[in-house]
Amino acid sequence: MQLIYGTILVAFATTVYSAVVPRQASTPIPASCPGVPAARYPSTVASGWRAVKIAGNMRAPRGVVIDSAGHLLVVETGKGITVHTLADTGCIASSKTLITSTALNHGIALSLDSKTIYASSPTSVWKWTYDPVSATVSGSNTVVVSGMYNAGHTTRTLAIPKNNGNLLVVSHGSNGNLDMPTQNVATQRAVVKVFNLANLPSGGYNYVSGGWQAGYGLRNEVGIVFDGNNMLWGVENSSDDMKRTVNGQSVDIHTDNPAEELNFLGDVSVANNKWYGYPTCFTVWNPAVITDKRFAIGDQLVLSPNASFNDDTCKTQSTPPRLSFQAHSAPLDAQFNANFTSLYVSFHGSWNRQAPTGFKLVEVPFAKGTDGSYNPVAAATSGSGYNDIWKNAQENGCGFSACFRPVGIAVQGTRIFVTSDAGAEGELFVLGRTT
Repeated sequence: MQLIYGTILVAFATTVYSAVVPRQASTPIPASCPGVPAARYPSTVASGWRAVKIAGNMRAPRGVVIDSAGHLLVVETGKGITVHTLADTGCIASSKTLITSTALNHGIALSLDSKTIYASSPTSVWKWTYDPVSATVSGSNTVVVSGMYNAGHTTRTLAIPKNNGNLLVVSHGSNGNLDMPTQNVATQRAVVKVFNLANLPSGGYNYVSGGWQAGYGLRNEVGIVFDGNNMLWGVENSSDDMKRTVNGQSVDIHTDNPAEELNFLGDVSVANNKWYGYPTCFTVWNPAVITDKRFAIGDQLVLSPNASFNDDTCKTQSTPPRLSFQAHSAPLDAQFNANFTSLYVSFHGSWNRQAPTGFKLVEVPFAKGTDGSYNPVAAATSGSGYNDIWKNAQENGCGFSACFRPVGIAVQGTRIFVTSDAGAEGELFVLGRTT
């Protein structure tokens, strides 16, 4: 759908803010927050966890980050960026609109000193000068990247590695379910790219011609995150409505295939020109429904194998995922805990499956190997490499407006902040362990 963008305006609230002391990891998880409406949908949490709604009536909240003073900055789609100050109780003490923009729809990142905000629309990335103590912006916005494709998957997730604040990573999804032109990398869709902010040209970078790749053949790598070695990982939404056709016979495999993916993209300071399979090689989640050949979870296949390109071609040309998730879970964000032993992933939820799946927050156990690298504990062939932390109580009845739909994740100490952009109400939650 074509979007019509309004002029970006910087809005300053009349509320006077005092200096904010960053909230510590010991700040409690409240039992409830005064004045906040009850959670729209019932949920369940894993043993020893609590999930509490701290804000409601938001406009499709998506990306969320925490600044150096402890404020929460949230992208509210079609509204702009709101900023929220936390009280000692763990609830929100005050909120205001920081940046008013009808264009911003998902991506947000902060410079390493929290003095610059980066945020995105489907076509562009902008930056603003920001004061994290007063939670205000000054001056006008500046274009950092433009020229992105305004159709299909239009979230443009942003990330900056902790070891190099000059590098901005921007993820760009495909133009729809099967974007066959992306077989040619020159389209610069279904890619993740890196831009050097130290050499920002006048007018910003053009996405297609500027920067370098951190991987391509990535259908919709919405969630991107750096591990303890500043290596990049991504979670990918794979395709819908899949059929496998062999010798003219088609078999519907879409309910449990292809898998959603956790991909290792690596060191963004250098180009990663690996191909991760899309739009030709797809990852198996449920091998049992693929009757023409034996596969394992995590293997890659093509939908219509032929003499020139078949399943074996995937083995030699495509980089498979490091871990697979249930098909149609729709992972939208991923963030590590403080010691990189857990990767939290938000599953936005399915539309192409009955019964529905997703609509929850999961934890992928990670470990640091003897070689110093971080990896999931589970093998690449595992179908149980992650655990549910928080989910809707009635998952079988979930839909766009019938359940909470986790999107953005921000981790502060032992607390996890999660946005939900469900159609009935946009909400913000905090999760944490109680034992």
